[in-house]
Amino acid sequence: MKPLFLSLITILASGVLPLFFYKRFTLLKALAAGGISLGCMIGLSGAINSLYTARPAAAAWTWLHILPLSLHVDTLTAFFLIPIFLIGSLSALYSFHYLSDQTKGLRTAAHYLFFSLLIAAMAFVVMADDMVTFLLAWEFMSISSCFLVVYDYEQKETRHAAYIYFIFTEAGALFIFAAFGVIYAVTGSFNLTSAASLLPDIKLLVFFLAFIGFGSKAGVFPLHIWLPHAHPAAPSHVSALMSGVMIKMGIYGILRLYLALSPDSVIFGRGILIFGIVSGVLGVVYAMGQHNLKRLLAYHSIENIGIILIGLGLGMTGVSVGNPAMAFLGFTGGLMHVLNHAIFKALLFMGAGSVFHGTGTLAIDRLGGLMKRMKITGLTFLAGSVAICGLPPLNGFVSEFFIYNGAFQGRTLEKTDFLLVMLAVISLAVIGGLAVACFTKVIGIVFLGEPRTDEAGRAHESDPSMLYAMGILAVCSIAIGLAPALFVGPSAMAAATLLAKTPYDNTIYSDLMTLCKDISLGAVVFLVLLVIVAMMRKGFYRAKETGLGPTWGCGFTRPSPRIQYTGASFAASILEFFRPVAPVHEEYIGPAGVFPSRASYHSRLNDIAEDLEVNWMALPIVRLMRHLRWIQHGNIQLYIAYIVIAIAALLLAGLWR
Repeated sequence: MKPLFLSLITILASGVLPLFFYKRFTLLKALAAGGISLGCMIGLSGAINSLYTARPAAAAWTWLHILPLSLHVDTLTAFFLIPIFLIGSLSALYSFHYLSDQTKGLRTAAHYLFFSLLIAAMAFVVMADDMVTFLLAWEFMSISSCFLVVYDYEQKETRHAAYIYFIFTEAGALFIFAAFGVIYAVTGSFNLTSAASLLPDIKLLVFFLAFIGFGSKAGVFPLHIWLPHAHPAAPSHVSALMSGVMIKMGIYGILRLYLALSPDSVIFGRGILIFGIVSGVLGVVYAMGQHNLKRLLAYHSIENIGIILIGLGLGMTGVSVGNPAMAFLGFTGGLMHVLNHAIFKALLFMGAGSVFHGTGTLAIDRLGGLMKRMKITGLTFLAGSVAICGLPPLNGFVSEFFIYNGAFQGRTLEKTDFLLVMLAVISLAVIGGLAVACFTKVIGIVFLGEPRTDEAGRAHESDPSMLYAMGILAVCSIAIGLAPALFVGPSAMAAATLLAKTPYDNTIYSDLMTLCKDISLGAVVFLVLLVIVAMMRKGFYRAKETGLGPTWGCGFTRPSPRIQYTGASFAASILEFFRPVAPVHEEYIGPAGVFPSRASYHSRLNDIAEDLEVNWMALPIVRLMRHLRWIQHGNIQLYIAYIVIAIAALLLAGLWR
């Protein structure tokens, strides 16, 4: 526990110290980025040490002589601390050159304060051992991240995004409060482990309430609406931390409560599996129709949360039906995807930030040809794209391969569970195919071809700290993909914690290691073939004369960037199939008359969850509130009368009961 405390003290001190040096811009950034990175590295070493020594650590205090504040580090906690400190460190490093506006000294210093608070709060969330500590840490995490989103507060879109995020995060917190309130009302204890003594029906109610709260933070469909607004508005290193790590706090909350409730019913696994399938498929479909690079990545976060939930749903179902192989592979795959997604999603958001830094725009259709001008950004973004598509030999493939294997272990199940397991396999295949199509669009339109605008033509490579952060994450993706046996241990140990009630033997772990060796062998064969093909190509073209010309010439004598595919045209045929769940709004003004004016076309993919929640829930409430405005009239005597009437009504209700 001592290294973790030292880590958190270092991180928080590194957030406070820059406030005293806000007039010296470079110094404040060096203190903050360097200190937070150092603190995170100390925390990372402490988390890995806690994981492998397998000795739970604990500390406890009493707040206001009544409320307990207690921390506990077990295997599951240590596992979730790894992405927090790893991505926290690299995000801080990335921010050193990303935050480059010297006129925003005080704002940048305040930004680092909330950045350090967010990292510390996430660590406290996973270390909390009682409901009071958990809720305090959860609120610190939500509020500090809200301040990080609103960094560019002078822009109306940013304020709107922060407002939506605040509404969703606080609404989600209320559901978590309600779930914990039910536990306390029945057990009289603030300890989460007391939830195990609840009756089955109350366990289901508590899990349902908490799932809405945690699902809102994780971005589970249809509770995801804040993500596509918040990520484009936030600075890229904040998006990397929020998407790579913070949304996983929702996943951690679901798992911690599942562990505390220790339910026997199969309905928990089924529910998680269904939400995982829906989130995974619709997340990637909506990503296909986006024109903003960070908004597209935000929808891919929803997709990957779906993949994680599919793995965890398989694990919970396996525990309920007594299938330890299915449970172990499902949990291990889901947890490993938590780590893998943290790595490649942080890499992709940093890549998007690098594109914005070099061109000043995130509009996909205004870019093009960046691979020639931003080679390191392009190559690292390509690595992240291969990883997120679940393709070998990168890390995304490893975790998805485990989840596939977990699902196939459920082939002997019957009726509903068999149907859900098969749906999980099919949905994983659909998600993978659509993800490949989506990132083919991104790589093809953003990084290949010719620049579509002057901004793209003047693009320049990013500064060193940004490139180092992206390079380290790309190397992590490749290393896990090539040698998963070296990295699967933390996920397997955390999965074993979740299998406490299920008979479990070492043969299942041996099978997992065999899978890892097969993956490594396949990756090595793939790389050898790749090298052979590259050498053959070089050999065949050695004696030939090679000419250089603009991309997309395609036989035209005067090629123009405007003849290239756009994002909308690339995705149109795929989105057409999903129109019932992903309606596309189109605005087309075609040429007309003898002297036609300029034609235009614009498309926008409507999020059905956002439409339903705004048009069918929020707007009716707003209209109702407008009719009740007469209550707010400014007369203090009547306000006092309202309070007296309310108290009297409550007293009468209590007496009547």
